[in-house]
Amino acid sequence: MSDVRQITKDNAYDAVAPDDFPAMMEVDRYNARSTAFDKIISATHDHFWDPLDKKYIDYSEPFDSENEFILPEEFIIELRLPSFEKLTHKQKVRFANESARWILSSILHGEQGALALSASLCHILRDPGAQEYAANQAREEARHVTGFAKYIEARWGKPLPVGQTLGDLLTDIVGAREVYKKIVGMQMLVEGLAMGAFATLYANSRDPLLVKLTQLVMTDEAFHHKFGKIWADRTIPKLSEEEQNIIEDWAASCFQTLLFNLVNPEQKQLLYKEFGIDWQQVTNEMIEAVTDEKRREDMRDATNIFRVLIKTLLKAGIITDRTKAFYATYVDMDELKSEGDRMVGDDIAEDGIRYLQKINFGANVDALKNVSVSAAE
Repeated sequence: MSDVRQITKDNAYDAVAPDDFPAMMEVDRYNARSTAFDKIISATHDHFWDPLDKKYIDYSEPFDSENEFILPEEFIIELRLPSFEKLTHKQKVRFANESARWILSSILHGEQGALALSASLCHILRDPGAQEYAANQAREEARHVTGFAKYIEARWGKPLPVGQTLGDLLTDIVGAREVYKKIVGMQMLVEGLAMGAFATLYANSRDPLLVKLTQLVMTDEAFHHKFGKIWADRTIPKLSEEEQNIIEDWAASCFQTLLFNLVNPEQKQLLYKEFGIDWQQVTNEMIEAVTDEKRREDMRDATNIFRVLIKTLLKAGIITDRTKAFYATYVDMDELKSEGDRMVGDDIAEDGIRYLQKINFGANVDALKNVSVSAAE
């Protein structure tokens, strides 16, 4: 891949051009397999689930979405703005649930991006072990696409269009030829956002079906995060100052774009229009309501998606003293650094794995009781 700046420090992440299939047929490549990913590959069986099999999840479970909030009312910040005071209680329920639809549609589009990116890694990763892991992840992301598509179909019929911010980021990282952009962009930035979002949905959703779905997905996602962590452990310490700056600046730029644009009113203007509310007026009211102080307050919550994202980058060594002050605007970096390496959602995922082991292995589950997310460390 001589036409791009590859920052590869470990043979496990060595890459070729996506159209260089002859490189995949080189005879010496087949036996040059890294063992770095063997544990997370072999653990795949422990968290298998089928989104089309009712013994795992049943999408016919009812929910009164006309009268009940899927997410708590206080989670929908717009309902505290002046523009929304005119809505009746029933309209507020509908708006809140349409906002949940927008969130879950974004997650669905993110899962589709993760599927495409994982498949694209199969075209460029030279190491057979890394390639097998990427193929495994593509399989798991495919069932997430099915799972969220089925949930959205059950509650609303079809998803909402992707917002421009998320759509542009996904398109950029899926199409990137640089391995570091694919891994930092998807395995850390997008997966970091996802784990925070799933933990929030699991802990707060009033729809038992959504709670079950998010836990099932988290049993997979906890392992996907490990792939990025292995890359960071084997790559970041070996970077030159110039290379560190390139990766660090790119990650900070993506974070800033997501923080200020992922959920801004312009992204949701189609939804506001349905309720006769001007998105630009919502923007003005949101500027007054969502200050940096409010962001800091929100990021004290361990499941806040941006706090999880900052912790992911910090623990990977992608935040140094050079960019620390930027993130410190929103979180206490020393407090974050002192936290353990376990990520939000790991406990939820481990409980989910034990649930899946009972389904998949029945009476043999005792023999597997020590198998968990921690086996991938």
